[in-house]
Amino acid sequence: MQALIGRKIGMTRVYDDAGVQVPVTVVQVGPCTVVQRKSAQPDGYEAVQLGFEEQKESRLTKPQQGHFKKAGAKPAKVLREVRLAAGEEAKAGDVLTAKIFEGVKFVDVLGHTKGRGFQGVVKRFKLGGGRASHGGGWMRRPGSIGGREEPGRIFRNKKLPGHMGSVNVTTQNLRVVKVLADDHALLLEGAVPGPVGGIVLVRKAIKKA
Repeated sequence: MQALIGRKIGMTRVYDDAGVQVPVTVVQVGPCTVVQRKSAQPDGYEAVQLGFEEQKESRLTKPQQGHFKKAGAKPAKVLREVRLAAGEEAKAGDVLTAKIFEGVKFVDVLGHTKGRGFQGVVKRFKLGGGRASHGGGWMRRPGSIGGREEPGRIFRNKKLPGHMGSVNVTTQNLRVVKVLADDHALLLEGAVPGPVGGIVLVRKAIKKA
């Protein structure tokens, strides 16, 4: 299995064998139940649908209730689909835990960043703004955004004020400091996108083994 659904718990620090302080993010991963198995015939690809954290049946719509009953699985709060690698086997009802990350050195974490609302260019893009000298009044303004008659338009991707955050982000190649299999948790070096308590998808790193 390549990935598990998890929840960001928060940050702390640990010390390695050399006594160096390492900032880590604690991520709860699993246990996840395989709710549905998709195969090349008739779906066209190999994947599994994972369920994370139990949900009251009364909070589900009737189609959702039927979906879980067909799989013989308990209702879940979160559903995510994960592709299967060649030769991997899984069936509905299987329970996957943090043990799948034992021996894994690096992971990618997919999360949804915190929303920051409407922000200016200084906070949104770290632009320098205008001079803070006597008589100035443009310290946090973007300055000129283009010509008048020529080119007569604003170029695409110009950095301007607008909505910041609340986007899907993948943080790649986070080092796995420790796997706490009994506690269903991982200690990952560095930061993970999203708020404390946010849902994330932790997968084995694609670009780094």
